[in-house]
Amino acid sequence: MDKYKRLVSNTFVFAIAAFSSKVLIFLMMPLYTRVMSTSDFGLVDVLVQTCNLLIPFATIGINNAIIRFGLERSTSKKGVFTIGLMTILLGFIIMVLCDPLISKVTVLQGYTGYLYLFVLASALHGLCSQFARAIGYVRFYAIDGVFSTVLTIVLNILFLVVFRWGIVGYILSTIITDFTCAILVFLLTRLHRFISFKKVTKALYYKMLAYCMPLIPNTVCSLIVSVSDRYIITYMIGEAANGIYAVSNKIPTVLMIVANIFAEAWQISAVTEEEGREQFFSRVCGVYQALAFSVAAVLIVTAQLSTKILAAPEYYEAWQYIPFLVMATTFSCIATFLSSIYMVEKKSVCTLLTTVLGVVVNVVFNILWIPSYGIYGAAFATLVSYFVMFVVRAVHTRKYVRIRWNMGKLVCNILALGAECAIMISQCPFYLVYAIALTLFVLVLNFKDMIAVLRARFGRR
Repeated sequence: MDKYKRLVSNTFVFAIAAFSSKVLIFLMMPLYTRVMSTSDFGLVDVLVQTCNLLIPFATIGINNAIIRFGLERSTSKKGVFTIGLMTILLGFIIMVLCDPLISKVTVLQGYTGYLYLFVLASALHGLCSQFARAIGYVRFYAIDGVFSTVLTIVLNILFLVVFRWGIVGYILSTIITDFTCAILVFLLTRLHRFISFKKVTKALYYKMLAYCMPLIPNTVCSLIVSVSDRYIITYMIGEAANGIYAVSNKIPTVLMIVANIFAEAWQISAVTEEEGREQFFSRVCGVYQALAFSVAAVLIVTAQLSTKILAAPEYYEAWQYIPFLVMATTFSCIATFLSSIYMVEKKSVCTLLTTVLGVVVNVVFNILWIPSYGIYGAAFATLVSYFVMFVVRAVHTRKYVRIRWNMGKLVCNILALGAECAIMISQCPFYLVYAIALTLFVLVLNFKDMIAVLRARFGRR
């Protein structure tokens, strides 16, 4: 299969998985914001983000190595899966033994048991689904996404509306869903065939660790960019303010969904396609960039409307922070695309160093701006940190793959998006007219490019 067609085919399959699972955020937002107060929703957000932060520590980031080494034809698939399973179970035991330390975090008290189960369930589900994807069960990966969505919705309604379990119900629905999906993927793809301790060698184990361990700080640092916002807002302003900020972060998730759909398919193509890599990267980057800016422009201009539809009235002020967060997510997506170059070259340390830079910028500006500007300070700090990360990676990755950027178009996109943010937030006279005009400008600017590349390359036989 032509490499462009393979990328499109994989993208379509991952679109089914992502839109079915991630759309849950929007289907359930009205429910979450109506059955939980801003304080409860803020606490739930902190708990979930903390779990996401614990996962790379508990698993040593092994799922990153699962997809990378699982795709290699010369590597023992049985050895890869067995090492992944052993690592997760051992990491869970160590995490539980650290309970006396974790329990000292005030905001986590009373919920640590649920957090440990959340981490284990998520890690096992990730292991099974990622390995299934690596060994060729790409379409099954999409089915898993659909099923997990349906089950989560059913459990959310049962626990939050019928039983009214609040925060605990929210967390339990995720735990049960992940455990159930992990078991189903394991059984239906017969992953028991890949458990073989005889295939576990020191050489493979060290290779996987050498690849994934430098990514632990990278993964953690990426999460710190978002988690630091939550913790600093919670401690400086309060849980209610974090609840508002959590809702603000849900809208940019649309852009992240689109980016992740493409990134998951792109990850396979980036590793497996050898010939014409520089040209391939440049063309795909052009489409990816155009898509990201186009979706971002639409999300910014519709921020007020989407918040009014998706959230309860007491959360409405969240729309004010969406423009900055959408623009931040745009740079985050492009920076993530560029990190695939490091993945292909197995330069995970470079991913780490550029991410650490973004974290330092984010934390410093959070501390400086949140006391003075509140939630605006957190949103703008996130924007600045991801922009810095994008610029550094765009320059440094040229050492490995010289992507040909259309600088004129890139600058126009950035300036148009920045102007749209400023206009929406300032609410100057006729601000919606100006914002719509800028959105149309971005769509026209990128539409021709996307269509031209798609017709010339993706549609070519």
